[in-house]
Amino acid sequence: MDAFWLTGRGPVSLREPLYLGIVNVTPDSFSDGGRFLEPRAALAQAAALVLQGARALDLGAESTRPGSAGIPPGPEWARLEPVLALLRAEQPQVPVSLDTRHAPVAVRGLLAGAAAINDVTGFRDPQLLAVAAASDCGVIAMRSRVEDGVLAMPPYSRPGPGSSISELLQELRGVRDRLLRAGVARERILLDPGFGFGTTFAGDRALWEALPGLPEALDWPVERFCIGISRKRFLAWKANQPTLPADQRDDLTAEAHREAMGLGYRVFRTHRVPSWRPPVPAG
Repeated sequence: MDAFWLTGRGPVSLREPLYLGIVNVTPDSFSDGGRFLEPRAALAQAAALVLQGARALDLGAESTRPGSAGIPPGPEWARLEPVLALLRAEQPQVPVSLDTRHAPVAVRGLLAGAAAINDVTGFRDPQLLAVAAASDCGVIAMRSRVEDGVLAMPPYSRPGPGSSISELLQELRGVRDRLLRAGVARERILLDPGFGFGTTFAGDRALWEALPGLPEALDWPVERFCIGISRKRFLAWKANQPTLPADQRDDLTAEAHREAMGLGYRVFRTHRVPSWRPPVPAG
């Protein structure tokens, strides 16, 4: 059988690249904060991403940009609910992942038709982990660092100190093992290396340079990683354009996706789906 990602709305084929189009219903996201806060604007953005080639959507209402303030579950769900309802009504064929780290939001979202949960804190919260384990939803679990309950976002620097790749891999193994110990099936899990989360440029560069050997290092299939590099500051720094605004990094994003695809990676969380497509594998 072809490679697939098992979600609450059935298997999603990974035979060809899977783009998860990002829909931010936040006032303060790093690249498009406020543009899609109104439900109909969010729906229009989702439709545009689907037309570009997104086969799934990732819907989030809490910004995780450096320095952003978290919001409690109530206001988060108030932003998500009307958009999710519109998506289920008008894009029923497209699986929706909820980008949340709050168990009450995940429960409500799954009941309202979400197919997956994307947690930037790697399901550290036992309650959210229990929700994932008790459901049949897809899971996207990201490596990140949390200090005093807040996502750690150190000042970005070059060359600056950076986490060693062994530390970063150990953190990602911890995410993997937490889900497996809870009984979440491998077929439901996508691991996100967490570019930009608790890392400086040196750490992100170490993660990027580790991509060729990452599946073997983690004993994890290459198609079951989710590469969340879209518009990240790492791309601008890597291109020696550190002041390039986030919304002008789509070409750099597309090139990064192309490079990762060449290594066998299949799943990409992105603000814009590139027009370039690789050939579909034979067989």
